[in-house]
Amino acid sequence: MSCCNKPPANAVVLFDGQSLSNWHTLDGGPAGWKVEDGVAKVVPGSGNIVCDEVYQDVYLHVEFWLPLMADATGQARANSGVFLQGRYEIQVLDSYGWKVPGLGDCGAIYNQHAPIVNAAKPPEEWQTYDVFFRSARIDEAGNVVEGVRMTVLFNGICIHNNIELPGLTGGAIDDKEGTPGPLLLQDHGNLVQYRNIWFVPLPEKGSDTYEPSN
Repeated sequence: MSCCNKPPANAVVLFDGQSLSNWHTLDGGPAGWKVEDGVAKVVPGSGNIVCDEVYQDVYLHVEFWLPLMADATGQARANSGVFLQGRYEIQVLDSYGWKVPGLGDCGAIYNQHAPIVNAAKPPEEWQTYDVFFRSARIDEAGNVVEGVRMTVLFNGICIHNNIELPGLTGGAIDDKEGTPGPLLLQDHGNLVQYRNIWFVPLPEKGSDTYEPSN
């Protein structure tokens, strides 16, 4: 089994298919998920896992695989979640074929922004999130002056275009917006799998001066 998107040379690799030694549970214990054939597999009941690395503005790549749960409906259908900085959830769910995705469907910023299109593949196929994440901006007193912004590509299709979030989503690990945080992967009791997880740090802003090339 090979990954379809290799990390660039300047990427920080969070899961390389070998181990989860740089991941832990929310209480600091070792990650209870299994690693087999280059894939991190949820062990239902073992809990959410977070990586050791923390970040601010990043380009994040995540690949996931959903089991076929034909008899399940709604939020019971291969549920998991990818939490940026541990605070903002992009929903993972089997939403294949649904005409109008909602606030809790695959690719949604949970309970805040629905995907503008449904880009989900059928279950038992590998799928990708590519996320351009801009952390909240805070003033010297720690107040949020600009909310988090995200652009999300789901299987190569833009489903969120530079949206601004009103704040934390449910299940956030803390309320420290604007400070570095880890990636969190959710154990929601279903046999979801992940692989090829990495990010590239992004600068907080570009240059505000013009430098001629000659």
